[in-house]
Amino acid sequence: MNDDPGFFETLLGDGRSLFNVVAFALVASGRFAIFQAATGQFLPHDVAFLGMTSQQLCSLHGCRIVHFMIHDRVSFGGVLLAIAVMYLWLAEVPLKRGESWAWWALAASGGAGFLSFLAYIGYGYLDTWHGAATLVLLPIFLAALWKTRALRGVAAPMPAPRGRHRAGRLLLLGATAGIVAAGVTITTVGATSVFVPTDLQFMGITAAELRAINVRLVPLIAHDRAGFGGALVSCGVAMFFAALRGRPSKSLWQALATAGACGFATAIGVHPVIGYTNASHLAPAVAGAAVFLTGLLASSPALSARPRESSRRSTPGADPAAASPSAAGAP
Repeated sequence: MNDDPGFFETLLGDGRSLFNVVAFALVASGRFAIFQAATGQFLPHDVAFLGMTSQQLCSLHGCRIVHFMIHDRVSFGGVLLAIAVMYLWLAEVPLKRGESWAWWALAASGGAGFLSFLAYIGYGYLDTWHGAATLVLLPIFLAALWKTRALRGVAAPMPAPRGRHRAGRLLLLGATAGIVAAGVTITTVGATSVFVPTDLQFMGITAAELRAINVRLVPLIAHDRAGFGGALVSCGVAMFFAALRGRPSKSLWQALATAGACGFATAIGVHPVIGYTNASHLAPAVAGAAVFLTGLLASSPALSARPRESSRRSTPGADPAAASPSAAGAP
């Protein structure tokens, strides 16, 4: 045992603080992405790559091309916030207890997120800001995995909820698996065809016409699509592991509820703001949110506490006076 730990060893502790650094960086990135997209402006390197500003592009097709790009970027920012919430919970609750599954959840989620950076490089656009953030955060994340490897000590049994709670967990598992599937689909589309038919219908344009406006426009949009899809996969993996292996608790419920609110609220809420209200396009996200919310309600710790409390008060043969502090001290 080291009785005189160094400054950095003391600062890092068991390594979980490094996951927190990554999480808080994701919070900052997510908030910035939402704020920047809401301004309707492109980032400086986007303008340099395109050779045109958002105002110039907004003058075409009723500004719907810019609005479409805003909708991807707002959704991406919301998912980054959701990932951060799950990383904080995984590091500070199950990993702190030494539950090995939490380490693997972080490894799988982070691996999916960082690998998604490669999804759009082949399309011809290297986002230098995204690349710089990846170069900074990847070593920190890998160091966190290495430093916390000693915490993989407990093979925690899978919780076995019953009745309503079992149904709630199944719904949460279905919803989070759907998030992963959606992320894979969006990443694949972003790295190949880029658009689904409803996207082009909303913008009132074809992919060929987009390329005619600016040959670099489709690669930039593909970058946004693939990045958002990769973030969805990363988030869905973390949430799926938590719903599957996490011990039913108030902290788990709050983490899932907060992450779900960040992700679904931005991804769905931005659509009516920009006027992209195609029912078939929104249906999967709305259905996923409904399943997720139903699962949360079914597994709510507030609901599960009531039967236990009422049963304790109505236990046959119990003497109410015996539970009274004044009665206990009476002669």
